[in-house]
Amino acid sequence: MPKNEIPDRSIRICADRGGTFCDIHASYPDPENPKEGKELVVKLLSQDPANYDDAPTEGIRRVLEIVTGEKIPRGQVLKTDKLDYIRLSTTVATNALLERKGHKHALLITKGFKDLLLIGNQSRPKIFDLNIRRPKPLYDSVVEIDERVTLVGYTSDPKAEEHAVVFDEDGKVKKGYTGKGWDGVGQAEGPGEIVRGVSGEAVRVMKKPDPEAVKQSLQTLYDQGYRSLAIVLAHSYTYPSHENLIGSIARSIGFTHVSESASLLPMIKMVPRGVSSTADAYLTPILREYLDGFFGGFDEKLRDGRVKSPRVEFMASDGGLVDAEWFSGLKSILSGPAGGVVGYALTSWDEERKRAVIGLDVGGTSTDVSRYAGRYEVVYETTTAGVTIQSPQMDINTVAAGGGSCLTFVNGLFRAGPESAGAEPGPACYRKGGPLALTDANLLLGRLIPDFFPKIFGKSEKEPLDEEASRKAFEEVVRRVNEEYAKPQEADGQGDGRKKEWSFDEVVYGFIKVANETMARPIRALTEARGYATSKHVLASFGGAGGQHACEIAELLGIRMILIHRYSSILSAYGLALADRAFELQEPSSLFYNNSTYPQIISRLDKLEENVRAELKKQGFEGNKVVTERMLNMRFEGTDTSLMVLVDQDEKLSEGKGSEDFMKAFRRVYKNEFGFLLEGKTVVVDDIKVRGIGKTFDTLGDSVYTELDRLESTNVLHSVSPDKVAVRHSVYFDVLGRVPDTPVYLLEKLEVGEVIKGPGMVIDDTQTIVIVPGWKGVVCSRWVVLEREE
Repeated sequence: MPKNEIPDRSIRICADRGGTFCDIHASYPDPENPKEGKELVVKLLSQDPANYDDAPTEGIRRVLEIVTGEKIPRGQVLKTDKLDYIRLSTTVATNALLERKGHKHALLITKGFKDLLLIGNQSRPKIFDLNIRRPKPLYDSVVEIDERVTLVGYTSDPKAEEHAVVFDEDGKVKKGYTGKGWDGVGQAEGPGEIVRGVSGEAVRVMKKPDPEAVKQSLQTLYDQGYRSLAIVLAHSYTYPSHENLIGSIARSIGFTHVSESASLLPMIKMVPRGVSSTADAYLTPILREYLDGFFGGFDEKLRDGRVKSPRVEFMASDGGLVDAEWFSGLKSILSGPAGGVVGYALTSWDEERKRAVIGLDVGGTSTDVSRYAGRYEVVYETTTAGVTIQSPQMDINTVAAGGGSCLTFVNGLFRAGPESAGAEPGPACYRKGGPLALTDANLLLGRLIPDFFPKIFGKSEKEPLDEEASRKAFEEVVRRVNEEYAKPQEADGQGDGRKKEWSFDEVVYGFIKVANETMARPIRALTEARGYATSKHVLASFGGAGGQHACEIAELLGIRMILIHRYSSILSAYGLALADRAFELQEPSSLFYNNSTYPQIISRLDKLEENVRAELKKQGFEGNKVVTERMLNMRFEGTDTSLMVLVDQDEKLSEGKGSEDFMKAFRRVYKNEFGFLLEGKTVVVDDIKVRGIGKTFDTLGDSVYTELDRLESTNVLHSVSPDKVAVRHSVYFDVLGRVPDTPVYLLEKLEVGEVIKGPGMVIDDTQTIVIVPGWKGVVCSRWVVLEREE
């Protein structure tokens, strides 16, 4: 292997570890022409314990071997002098939550609230189930802390501003509370020190925690083997002092991870704040253990946070990159899918045409669906594996249907998923004795060609897919289907009265149809259920199995255009290369939104923005490389549903900062969400938030629509010539049946402007695109565009 001269700090690696495959995208200077860049894609199984311990580390080893030309034995500590950065998205925390394999931890909560998280918020998602199986809480033990603070006054006081406690600039009480419940003696409803909370609310400290008693309780937990804690105290979102005190005592005893709910998520509502804190205490230690192992595969420079290069960055659930210090279990729940959203959003969106895009990520274990219309759609409360978490995450709907989804015939029904074959053992064709999966169905229908599929299977990691194993497993299913029910002959007088058997292909394709419908369901939920016409969207299909299902899913939804990026099968990894650095700060508030409080709200936003910009400057981003988003979490008084509001450009009172009309923006968002407005109601600001984005690149060049227009206007579009056919293969299509001589093209041999009419297939090293009859594929510089023919 000849050595290549690669400059130091020049290789950029992005790794996405999914449920089945680990995808690596690398970019580096061309050794023969250093001014030009080269790109490299590596795909390997996420789990293969017989050959390697950690897939991303193994993938990076392979990249370094290929790029430098040096042989690097497995297990050797990797040198990082050639690396600029490694960007990583991981499903470690997600899997730990789904499989309930998190870290043992204890919950410390205000006395009297021991069962609060067990009781929850009384939601009943399956109201008619006779056998309710409620997920167990994540914590193993509960300790009640004898402390109590309460807010002065009450929520629905019609004269709240008149009765409220007034503080001076130093936070000392200038005027006491005078509303209902006032004891007529002190400054509130009863004894206790009155202090101003972070949100501006008056807080009455009824009982402070006894440090000695707390220390004793914590020492008992430590002696029982606990090393992780979640601290959730009443009203700590505005008065975090008691949590901070307990946290400092815990760290002094030796607890390695302490989740203080107020530091983690300074938001009102104790139940979601508490559940989120226990989730963090449950998942972050597992994530840290994984990261310790990952860093252990490299020299010590990689972990040194003081150096800007080499560095490691992680994809957070909200689509921004964070460094190891800020990465936690709570922020990593959707780490993997978020990279894919960034990838398709930045490569498919056109700022001029503004055509909304649906992202369809068909992976090995699941299918992730999302929508992009110029801004990432973020939700602040999600439920994963029965655990409701309050944390900013991309709005991604996941269904358990992917390439590894197990296919079963049960009670006369065709089922695809939710169980998955994963990477170990994988589908039947992976040569590890796995169950029948969607990949097996695509293989037998001719939609996967073993000769063109990565040869990474079997004990040697060099064997192709095993078609015979898939066929044997399916023969049993076909027999059972025909035993259960067969198609009656048409009553035209010519039949002999016998029932007609389902053919092998019809049964196999039946499972494909079920899987397609399963994948289409969440798309309708994201579009039609929210008032958007599905047919007016463009479908951006990616993930390893996306190209095999895209046309048929688009048909089900009435969509006429599909965009498939050249890196679509590794788009989650490619999205990491395009992602921006993100940092955000949030504070609770209790202000009414009106003309008198507006200057105070803007002043707090300005202060938060200053701090966000300062942090991003430390990370190397300043000036026009930084974009900030200023948000308020608002609700109508008397309701409990807050909406995070970001002002549109046309909702500004004038140019520049401090001119946002948040009321106009709130009314727009509320009307979109609920279809009505509560006229005459006062609006409350629950939280003030600023998100800073450090831009990592300037432009990706022309959009796909601009390129298509140019190809059409210059008459470059032309039918692909027959001599470009790499091979002809027998493929099964709906209605048409078997097409024994379906043309198969290699993507790297196709030229920009060539048009392929279905039926046909386009293949490269990591993906297969099936073009069904009635569709055509147009080859562009960075995409294959599939269009429904008129």
